[in-house]
Parts: sequence; C-alpha cells; structure tokens
Amino acid sequence: MDSFSLAFAIEKFPEVLRGVPATIGVAVFSMLLGTVIGLLIALCRLYRVPVLDRLCALYVSFIRGTPLLVQIYVVFYGFPLLLETVNREWGWQLPVQEMSPLLFAMLAFTINSAAYQSEVIRAALSSTEAGQMEAALSVGMTGTQGLLRIIAPQALVVALPNLGNIFINLIKGTSLAFAIKVLEVMAQAKIIAGDGYRYLEMYVDASIIYWIICWGCEKLFAKLETRFSRHERRAVA
Repeated sequence: MDSFSLAFAIEKFPEVLRGVPATIGVAVFSMLLGTVIGLLIALCRLYRVPVLDRLCALYVSFIRGTPLLVQIYVVFYGFPLLLETVNREWGWQLPVQEMSPLLFAMLAFTINSAAYQSEVIRAALSSTEAGQMEAALSVGMTGTQGLLRIIAPQALVVALPNLGNIFINLIKGTSLAFAIKVLEVMAQAKIIAGDGYRYLEMYVDASIIYWIICWGCEKLFAKLETRFSRHERRAVA
C-alpha cells in the first residue's frame, strides 16, 4: 500500500471544494424550512391542539428514533412512488422523473430537522413566564402579537445554542446525501478517490472542509447568541 500523498491531497483539494455549495445549500434550506415546520409542531404540542398534538408527537418520536440514512432512502424511493400514485389516481401531471436527487435530499433533511427543532422551540417557549402572555393580552395585544413581540424574542435567546448545534449536525449529516447521488463534499471526495485510488487523502480533504465549515458556523452562532443576549439584557433593564 502506498504511503499518504500530501501532494495529491493538496492538488485535489479544490475539486473536493466543488461539493461545498450543495452541502451548504441542503443544510441552509432544510434549516430554514425546518424552523417554520418545527415552530408549527411546537405550537401544536404546546397548546395541545386536538388530534394534531398526538400526530406531531408521533412524528417527532419516529424521526428521532430512526437513522437519518434510512429517512433519506425512504424519501428518495417513497416520495416518487407517492407522486406517481397521485398522478394515476387524480390525473395530475407532476414531473416525478425530472426531480433531482438534491431535491429529495433537501426534503429528507427538512423532515429530520423539523422534528429536532420542534423540541428545541417547544422547550424555549415553555421557558418563558406564562404571565407575560396574559400581560400582553391585557394591554390589547392579540395572541399572535404577544407571541411574536414578547415571547418569541426571549425564546430565541434560549433556543439559539441548540439551533446552532442542529445546524452543525445538518452540515455533517449532508455527508450521507452521497448515498442518493447528491454531489456534495463527500460525494466529490469519493469520486476523486475512486479515480486515483487515494481514499485516505480524499477523506482527509473532506474532513478538513467539514471542520472549516462547522468552525465558521460555531463562530457565527456564538456572535448571534452574544448579540441577542445583549439586546435581551437591555430590554429587561
């Protein structure tokens, strides 16, 4: 077996970088959409909406209790089958065959992210004092206004560190998307490694790229946490 080739790793590093846009794109899209879905799930569970409360709890339990790779495969193979059934039964013309693996990856990671974010958001909303909503209603605010103007800013400060962890885990989790042929960082590394039979070098390149991205995300969320905490302290004062 040949020794580790630093020159090969340096030479091919830019090629592995080509997978970064797909990696970040999947993570950002699934994080943003997952936040919206997670908030709705958290509110359904927090206010114990009939039927939806039970369904949301089952959804969260299922997603948290199954491997992400399995979820990716279920979406990749199951979603097209669902759409084909809809086309056949309802006479629609949904472009099932034209959907890219990237779209399925975004869908799978969104479904996964929403479940974890819902628990973080629910805990953050529960951490605020219940009397604040009553005070908001007493001065003429609606429930939505009280949630957005009073409860949500405080909950955001509490939830931000855990949301940052979820996003970093999404970045690392995108390495599984190569299983459905998404050309992200890991897929690029495996393709190049297969051509030159230099797997260790390419995996080292991929690990460095993931580390740099995650390190940047850690710094970003740390700054956001400091900034929002400062505003929260000013508001309390």
